[in-house]
Amino acid sequence: MGSLPAIPDSMVESLRSSEHLCVLTGAGVSAESGLRTFRDALTGMWAKYDPMSLATPEAFERDPDLVTRWYDFRVGEGGKHTPNPGHHALARLEEWMTARDRGFTLLTQNVDGFHQDAGSREVVELHGTIRTWRCARCSTGYTHSGRPFDAYPPRCERCPDGVLRPNVVWFGEMLPEEAIERAHDAIASCDVFISIGTSGVVQPASSFGEAAGARGAKVFEINLEPTPLTARADASIHAPSGLALPLLVDRVTA
Repeated sequence: MGSLPAIPDSMVESLRSSEHLCVLTGAGVSAESGLRTFRDALTGMWAKYDPMSLATPEAFERDPDLVTRWYDFRVGEGGKHTPNPGHHALARLEEWMTARDRGFTLLTQNVDGFHQDAGSREVVELHGTIRTWRCARCSTGYTHSGRPFDAYPPRCERCPDGVLRPNVVWFGEMLPEEAIERAHDAIASCDVFISIGTSGVVQPASSFGEAAGARGAKVFEINLEPTPLTARADASIHAPSGLALPLLVDRVTA
């Protein structure tokens, strides 16, 4: 496992004094629970497909059977794993902040729902969730049972011609308006911003840290490798978030 990561004192002190903390999480956090990232998940029977052939409105219109089978498979894969210590540490940090009447917003690019499973409450799902689906025709919502659908593509119970699709943001689609508004509000009001487990290259989330810093917030990063944000961050920890976050939160809440 190697040595434990060093936790910068500046990060601990900033979190202790923060009145509104904004956290952004990406695929690296879920990967530590054993979930493969979107492209990494294209293995086995899915290895022959390009991600663009499975994650666009055009792909869904062209072959709803294939696309819904893929996302149903991803729901099943998620059911085989659980939140890791990093997820739980963030939930504990939110509880600590809330108990002191301080603001806490968790922005996530992940669609697996693990933050909620771990106990996080103020979660903004920027890219949606695979746990709920909706009719592409009438927008009726459905909660995925976690079990494979009986038939593909799954059909809406309200309109016979309606086909269900996952509530995720596909390439070429706009992020949910409410999620973007909440993200902008959090970035505008936070005094500390932490980017965790994200490469920092997917827009618009990749600009959040720089935007928070430009407004005067302290900016920190936890990621396995350096990212475009590293040079602009006040401090960075290059280690698994499942190791670093529990250590950080232990010190903050001590």
